[in-house]
Amino acid sequence: PVDLVESGGGSVQSGGSLSLSCEASGYVYRAYCMGWFRQAPGREREKIATIGADLVSNYLSDSVKGRFSISRDSATNIVYLQMNSLKEEDTARYYCAADSTCTGNFTTWGQGTQVTVAS
Repeated sequence: PVDLVESGGGSVQSGGSLSLSCEASGYVYRAYCMGWFRQAPGREREKIATIGADLVSNYLSDSVKGRFSISRDSATNIVYLQMNSLKEEDTARYYCAADSTCTGNFTTWGQGTQVTVAS
């Protein structure tokens, strides 16, 4: 199993930026697809970004495209989510997840980090 630990959450004003990090322990992480999800109170979990083991294949949801970016550093086993032009509706708990088969089946999850965007 791969342990995932998120960090970087916090409170920010609308229009601001935050950078989330997800540190994965375990050598096998390098071959996994990784993703960022978020869930706001009363709402379903939303997949917002994924990145392949090739560091190139990635996905961004329409809700964050143009504002967020995902990247990963294979040397340090860290996946990043850079969030710019934050909006109040980005307020949620953000989770990092791993998919060992790169089929969209994310089976390993971190504990999450809270992001709060104030007007």
